[in-house]
Amino acid sequence: METDETPRVLPFQLQFDKPVASQIKIAEWNPEKDLLAMVTEDSKILLHRFNWQRLWTIFPGRCITSLCWRPDGKAIAVGLEDGTISLHDVENGKLLRSLKSHTVAVVSLNWEEDGQVIKDDSVNNSTYEDRTSHFFPPAPRVPRMPGLAPGDTGFMDDTDDSFRELSNSSYQRFNILCSGDKDGSICFSIFGIFPIGKINIHNLSIPTPNATEPATCRLSHASISKVALSKDLCHLIVMCSGELNHDEVESAERQLGIHGCHCLLLDTSIFWKRKNELHQVAQQASNIEDLIEVIRASLSVMSKQWSDAMHTFREKFDSLSSLIIDHGLDSSPQEEFLSLLGGARTSPPVHQFLVNSLGESGVKRVSKVVCGAGKELQHVVLDHLQPAAEIIGFRMGELRGLSRWRTRFQGIGLDETLINNATEKSGILLVQVERFMRVLSSVVQQFSNFFNWLLKCIKLLNQEPSDQLLPYNSELVVIFLKFLYDQDPVKPFLELSEVDIEPDMETLQRVKELVHFGGFSDCDFLRRTLAEGFKQMESSFKEAFLMPFTTISRKMLCKDVLPLFALPSSSASASVSVPVSVTYYKDASTSVSSYHTHEHGFIDYISFQIPGDSSSNIANCIGISRRFMHSLSNSSIEESASLEAVLLSIPDGYHCVDLSLYKEGQIVLLLNETTSASECPGESCMMIVQADDLPFVSIPRSGCINTWNLDQLKDSVMHLRLENEKVRNIPHSVVAPLAVSASRGVACVFAARKRALVYILDEDEDDVSDSE
Repeated sequence: METDETPRVLPFQLQFDKPVASQIKIAEWNPEKDLLAMVTEDSKILLHRFNWQRLWTIFPGRCITSLCWRPDGKAIAVGLEDGTISLHDVENGKLLRSLKSHTVAVVSLNWEEDGQVIKDDSVNNSTYEDRTSHFFPPAPRVPRMPGLAPGDTGFMDDTDDSFRELSNSSYQRFNILCSGDKDGSICFSIFGIFPIGKINIHNLSIPTPNATEPATCRLSHASISKVALSKDLCHLIVMCSGELNHDEVESAERQLGIHGCHCLLLDTSIFWKRKNELHQVAQQASNIEDLIEVIRASLSVMSKQWSDAMHTFREKFDSLSSLIIDHGLDSSPQEEFLSLLGGARTSPPVHQFLVNSLGESGVKRVSKVVCGAGKELQHVVLDHLQPAAEIIGFRMGELRGLSRWRTRFQGIGLDETLINNATEKSGILLVQVERFMRVLSSVVQQFSNFFNWLLKCIKLLNQEPSDQLLPYNSELVVIFLKFLYDQDPVKPFLELSEVDIEPDMETLQRVKELVHFGGFSDCDFLRRTLAEGFKQMESSFKEAFLMPFTTISRKMLCKDVLPLFALPSSSASASVSVPVSVTYYKDASTSVSSYHTHEHGFIDYISFQIPGDSSSNIANCIGISRRFMHSLSNSSIEESASLEAVLLSIPDGYHCVDLSLYKEGQIVLLLNETTSASECPGESCMMIVQADDLPFVSIPRSGCINTWNLDQLKDSVMHLRLENEKVRNIPHSVVAPLAVSASRGVACVFAARKRALVYILDEDEDDVSDSE
């Protein structure tokens, strides 16, 4: 434990020094609570309080490559190596949602909410209210598979409200989860659950800054290191490494492009301009997708229960066929039972089967299994499947109304024709649910009647009184033996069957006549099973929701590129990992600057390390740029909004391990002593640099993509001095990551020898509370 004999002269107070079981590779502070989420080298997620009390540990089973918190701190997004993004509840780590947005590792996550407060009520034309709760009870849960404890199937527990809160986004501020993968794809999800757009930086047409004539360039062999949405959701800054080439350069000459680190600026203003419309669509669509999962799980549970019940029935009654063959008869079990029902003498195989093989207890047991399964299926339909289908129909009706408001919703891709088709399919599913319930009720009734008759027969064969038995209907027994004994009319409804259901011609004719009255156009829905109807409904939803996804994706364009520094050619095909941090601070000049709009309420600060093996002349420096998103060549803006940058030379004998932009324009640097492999691990230090005090220099933009803008600052590098800056020495060699909490004013540093050190960054602030 580090000891401080004169703590008042040290810039940062060491709160505690704790051991960690495994080396930490990712760490993020909760934005609202004193909680630190950490990812170990073996991809376990640990959640600790500020006092280092561990709350939970989860292991996704796959390599974790990125992490970020929802803005309200109630959920955490986890990026995995296989391209999956999983959302977990902060209270217990339970899996809330899993999205397969990517096909390769998710290397960067950023979850940002709308930071704009619109004072003009005429502009703020929607605080959207979800009306579903006025007409329906709470949405049904996913049914639990019988015989399994909660969580064994991955379904949510009935007592857990986290999943419902995740989908009930009407109370949330509009927010976007942005994710970037190692192949250059960037995905956007509203509230982290509704996919709304996807782009790939290799396919972007990038305008060349300040070119004499309009020109574009493209990235190749690019790898994303950081994505960061602005607070107003209008811009996305992408830090990446790759090769930048002019579009007009022939393929043979493309190799002349210099490989390096670049900063892209994407226009995502569609999120701000259409946030009310997107909120409404995402609210309905995300809840519909939840309800689709309820229906899918319901069909799966129902199919499993009924299949098990029929297996039990066949297992018991198939032995009768063997007994008939053994006695040399060529009749069927149905014929033998019909003969018995008609009053004929009981044949030896039937007598042996009823008295010895099956018996009274066997009939009761099979009856309990089959009739019990039928009741369970009715319970699942009434408590889960049917309510889900009804709410889906209502929500599709809401979307149908929105799609007709073309001036507002056509611009985000809400297509009226596709929504109408999906609405029709949801209504047809309700009809198929009602038909299934009638079939199921009839089948269960006939099974029950058949078992009552068998019990009567067994009592008579055993010469026992049968007065207390339930009555049976002989006509229903005949129908059962002819149509149900060796057939299963329930199973096809629950599975995707290649055999169509053939309704009678009179019913089909009535359906065709009803089509002329309007409301639906599908005349063949009665030929399909319940499972097939669900599949068609789900397919129509995917088609309808794909249109907004495609429309929004096309509206996100690249506005600018900033080549930062060159990299060695040996790194051209490999991903380059350098410390990077992107943050947006409120622009203090917003209220007085006439050129500011909703897009310029924040200033971007981009901080990055220039690696020591860089081919540029500014190696082993920290680069900081600001106002990148305000420096477009086609924008008539004031001189004060031009791109500015500064280079900080790391002190001799040190190298940067990690960095993070802190509050009020401060940058936290984590430096290690440079030692050879044969030497013992040295010490390290953490320093804070005030960005406002740095000598930023205006950077003129070059139209040549092979001109590295920061090379212009090599003659005006600011040298950091350990004795002049706000520095805290650390008696350990440290490793990335550096976890800084701007809201709490603390930083967590991880020593190379598996220790975690938490420092208070703000000397004048009160002690950080640990009561969360």
